[in-house]
Amino acid sequence: MRYAAIDIGSNAIRLLIADVVENQNVISFKKNTFIRVPLRLGHDAFTDKHISDEKVKDLVKTMTAFSYLIKVFDVQDYMACATSAMREAKNGPSIVEKIKKKTGLNLEIIHGKHEASIIYATHLEQHLERKKNYLYIDVGGGSTELSFFSDGEMICSNSFNIGTIRILSHQDKNEVWVEIKNWIKENINPYKNIVGIGTGGNINKLYQMIYTKDKKPMEFAKLKKMSAYLNSYSLQDRIEVLGLNQDRADVIIPASEIYLTLMQWAHIKQLLVPRLGLVDGIIQQLIEKNHTKE
Repeated sequence: MRYAAIDIGSNAIRLLIADVVENQNVISFKKNTFIRVPLRLGHDAFTDKHISDEKVKDLVKTMTAFSYLIKVFDVQDYMACATSAMREAKNGPSIVEKIKKKTGLNLEIIHGKHEASIIYATHLEQHLERKKNYLYIDVGGGSTELSFFSDGEMICSNSFNIGTIRILSHQDKNEVWVEIKNWIKENINPYKNIVGIGTGGNINKLYQMIYTKDKKPMEFAKLKKMSAYLNSYSLQDRIEVLGLNQDRADVIIPASEIYLTLMQWAHIKQLLVPRLGLVDGIIQQLIEKNHTKE
């Protein structure tokens, strides 16, 4: 059995094709193919509330390519979700119709809390220590999703319009930052010994730059030091000297700022980085949809 997940984000479009694996009645998945295309729909959506014709053409081309790959890989089921940029673009619904007509793919524009629920559908918390408290932090181009777990149960979840592309476009609003801080103060601060779980491409890259081995928690102090180190370089030098991809070299700065701010407000000293994201949650939801639990 093979499934596909498509994530149309504010910074990039992602396709994950995964093979379902069953071992001793436990169903999981193995990543087969992953493709990322940096279209940056958020630049248009957050400033103009409209995605330009040129971006729409590029998106349709990308989705056409994805549709062919889904057929070539003989995918049995798929799910395609669009997040913050498409939520805010007034022509989002018409783009969905155009993609359906041109490619045959069904695309759903999901709201922020639905996005958060898909991200934590990976059930990572089930493999962690139940006595500890965990705050999922998923930083995207247009929004940040927060989900809080205690004793293995989800206590609360929310989505906020703060993201890397939104900050670069100067479209982040102070009142949203205040909203996040108050939400953390009300829902998270009463708990002690909170461990963070960071997901998204930027935190994955930051982790790779700080640690040479996986599965070691990222310390707040080391993330702060890396953020200062990256800020000491110009954008061009982050590309040419540090070797960062052009579409990563700029967004990694506001991403580190978001993680550091949220960790500070929630009194988080360590951050687990499991390298999971929306596409992983989508695959997990397809498994739960198509496989009956015995």
